[in-house]
Amino acid sequence: MTKQRPIILAIVGDSAAGKNTLTNGLVNILGAERVTVVCTDDYHKYERRERAQLGITPLHPRCNYLDVLELHLERLHYGQPFLKPVYDHSTGSLVRPEYILPRQFVIVEGLLGFHSAVMRQFYDVKVYLDPPEDLRKVWKIGRDTSARGYTDAQVLAELEKRAPDSRDFIRPQREHADIVVKFHPPAGVLPEQAGPRLNVQLVLRPTLRHPDLTYLVDGAHSASCGVRLELGRDGGRPVDFLNIDGNVTGEHAARLEDAIWQHLPNLRPVRQDQFGDYHDRAEVRHSHPLALTQLLLTYHLLRKYSDLSQLPFAPPVAALSRLQSAAVMSG
Repeated sequence: MTKQRPIILAIVGDSAAGKNTLTNGLVNILGAERVTVVCTDDYHKYERRERAQLGITPLHPRCNYLDVLELHLERLHYGQPFLKPVYDHSTGSLVRPEYILPRQFVIVEGLLGFHSAVMRQFYDVKVYLDPPEDLRKVWKIGRDTSARGYTDAQVLAELEKRAPDSRDFIRPQREHADIVVKFHPPAGVLPEQAGPRLNVQLVLRPTLRHPDLTYLVDGAHSASCGVRLELGRDGGRPVDFLNIDGNVTGEHAARLEDAIWQHLPNLRPVRQDQFGDYHDRAEVRHSHPLALTQLLLTYHLLRKYSDLSQLPFAPPVAALSRLQSAAVMSG
């Protein structure tokens, strides 16, 4: 029997946009023994001290070995091992590389995962995290002061320094996502006060076949259950907007979770306390919108896995030829 290549999910977003939180829940749902996680931020060229001396931020493509990342994504796509660089965020240093052997599912998360067409061709599902900037600022201050030893003033200064690169290199990647995930506070609620009441809007682009959930969220039912599916446009393109309120009741959240689980016949449901959790400084909280977002992404990963189950495991020569051709054309 030919070996099936891994299914690769890419999660891209700015610093402290929630990439790790989303990834952790997916690993718990799928099972750690079935998932390999690769952080593209490990491909930084410079340590923190060197970046300060050079006046460059980690958001800039020139600060990262993106050509090496492209080659490693190809190896991931074909299930082949490689040595991945490792960047220690707690110290700002590059440390011993890590041996990576892709499992059934690979989650690639980081700042610049959609930067080039070569990278994007290797992903099966592409997700962009798009929280409002005032909310992301709250998240970044909370994370960097509690886990990375910064002061509030240092975090704010770094955000200001990174703003041009965020505008020029991070946010344009939203255009390439299959799903855009936007957590946001309810109207009239400050970002630092929202907590588990954060709403989520999922922009579902037709580049993927999404599950049919209209029977749960249309009509008068949607107004009372806190879940709405609406047709609209994003960047001029027709999309579905799946809106889940932060105050959705446990009962209605469970109904939608059950509906998604029905689309996952090859996966046993896990307890609600194994996904949908996030860290609010030292406290662990649960969010129904986060849990439902993680389940929807799991659906797409398993659907891709099922779609490919009957296809042969292609040799890497084909992708190498494409990369070589692209290099010649760009030269």
